[in-house]
Amino acid sequence: MKPEEIRDIAINALDEMKGIDIVSMDVRTLTSITDYMVICTGRSSRHVKALAESVSIKAKEHGVGFVRTEGEKESEWVLVDLGDVVIHVMTPASRSFYSL
Repeated sequence: MKPEEIRDIAINALDEMKGIDIVSMDVRTLTSITDYMVICTGRSSRHVKALAESVSIKAKEHGVGFVRTEGEKESEWVLVDLGDVVIHVMTPASRSFYSL
């Protein structure tokens, strides 16, 4: 699956769950770790966790073979790693603190 398709699956999942201020960045010229980074804000830690879970579920449903998450316990900032696409889902306070 192309990185752009994985990115679009993630963005659609975030949008369906009412993610706030979704931003996609093409980082292919900046790093070899991933092709795209997507940043999204959730209304609360519970919403952040639900957004990240939705991305993971949709990615698996579409056959994305690599799906890893970190930060679900506190859910202030949850990272969903889909290999070619990395999604950062944050509370408003976390996103503000890191100026993202």
